[in-house]
Amino acid sequence: MAERTGKAKKPTWVIDKERARRAAAAETVWLFGLHAVRDALANPSREKLRLVVTQNAVARLGDLHGMTPEITDPRVFDKTVPLAGESVHQGAALEVKPLKWGSLSEVALREAPGETRPLLVALDRVTDPHNIGAILRSAEVFGARAVIAPHRHSAPETGALAKTASGALERQPYLRVPNLAEALTQLKNMGFILVALDGTGEESLPDLLGTLSGRAICLVLGAEGPGMRELTLKTCDHVARIPFAADFGSLNVSNAAAVALYAAGRA
Repeated sequence: MAERTGKAKKPTWVIDKERARRAAAAETVWLFGLHAVRDALANPSREKLRLVVTQNAVARLGDLHGMTPEITDPRVFDKTVPLAGESVHQGAALEVKPLKWGSLSEVALREAPGETRPLLVALDRVTDPHNIGAILRSAEVFGARAVIAPHRHSAPETGALAKTASGALERQPYLRVPNLAEALTQLKNMGFILVALDGTGEESLPDLLGTLSGRAICLVLGAEGPGMRELTLKTCDHVARIPFAADFGSLNVSNAAAVALYAAGRA
């Protein structure tokens, strides 16, 4: 019998996993705007690669935390940094690696500073980075432990998201999970009550929260228009609505998240 030579062929799933790991290792993000760049520079957990600034901006940034800046002329800034026509950069851009927040259980069970009760936010099909940035900002203000979203059908960490978050991205965990329904089930097993916010809800959010005093809560929101997926809705323990003064009332998803977080923190 002839001797077999060469290495055995790896299964397709192993090859795909290795490719995904290499792609993640190579991924970088450009943050822009004085506030986002300043907060990222001050974050010891953020891996920083390249700082590009105008002379005016470097003076306004203050402490560069050991980074050596590349000073560039404002007239060629857009050609120096690949921001793809994003929002006003204010002459400051920082290339970084995405933040690593840890596992779902590590993030969900980690006590947030100043929290009155354990609070999480889960987002389904919210793809606008400006909405997610605003939600991260509200989550930080109202003491949520994390904002959770699926890998697919959600906005990744981008400069636009970071700028809208106004620094909150550096402090507020934003965890993207492979499967949102499975993540929500895990949160249930950790003791969280899942409250979906939807206009079809028969329960008023303030009334519901009054019956859940002190309980750990995960507020689940879907995108405007398509809303959350049916499986996500079915996984939740309650479906509640934010009461409006009139039948035609509606809120942007980031505004709804802010209102719900405020209400949950006071209940």
